[in-house]
Amino acid sequence: MSTPAPATRPVALVTGAARRIGAAIARRLHAAGYDVALHYRGSTDEAHAVATELERARAGSTLLLQADLAHFDRLPELVAQCVGRFGRLDALVNNASTFTPTPIGTATPAQWDDVFASNARAPFFLAQAAAPHLRASRGAIVNLCDLYAERPLREHTLYCMAKAALLMMTRSLALELGPDVRVNAVSPGAILWPEDRSDTAAQQAMLARTPLGRTGTPDEVAEAVRWLLQDAHYSTGQVLHLDGGRLLSV
Repeated sequence: MSTPAPATRPVALVTGAARRIGAAIARRLHAAGYDVALHYRGSTDEAHAVATELERARAGSTLLLQADLAHFDRLPELVAQCVGRFGRLDALVNNASTFTPTPIGTATPAQWDDVFASNARAPFFLAQAAAPHLRASRGAIVNLCDLYAERPLREHTLYCMAKAALLMMTRSLALELGPDVRVNAVSPGAILWPEDRSDTAAQQAMLARTPLGRTGTPDEVAEAVRWLLQDAHYSTGQVLHLDGGRLLSV
């Protein structure tokens, strides 16, 4: 099968695309034929490494976009730069996230702003800026939610609240943007453990409550995102729980 011409290839904007799950999503979409705009904040070396890898596979297929998503003015600018470079936008993947404990009694307004900026505010305003372009291409949005949007995690109230807002945004935008734009979410369980924590006992206890008895992989999340974007033509407003069955446990 011949490779589509650049003007006809679909284009995806992925936030937090330099590392971990975001990088896996970018690689999977690129392999599926998308040109990819790779947003990153501080992981410059990793972002450039991903872009270099993808460019080797298909020249002229990536765009690097550095921005702090807490800066509102940068959000419509990211969409404009993506469309300016590729001439279209077919998919928005809101993957970037801030995950930090905020125990009651110690949480601050600054923490509120930080957690909500990446997990709720930026996804909404990116979607708003992207909507006209996605309507034109009959594209789709996938938001990376979390099981903790539905089941609270101790000492992470602000994170749970922000992800709950993202989940409701998914459903509301599906109503607002249909029938031209589909909006869905992937809600992962244990995929990658936080890099700054090594509580083995807690990790094993979590896996004991997971029917499949293992963590998921970034590639499994990436394939779920690809499926929602490319193949789930009659799904909108849905949340795909990629959790190994953990929501089944009490």
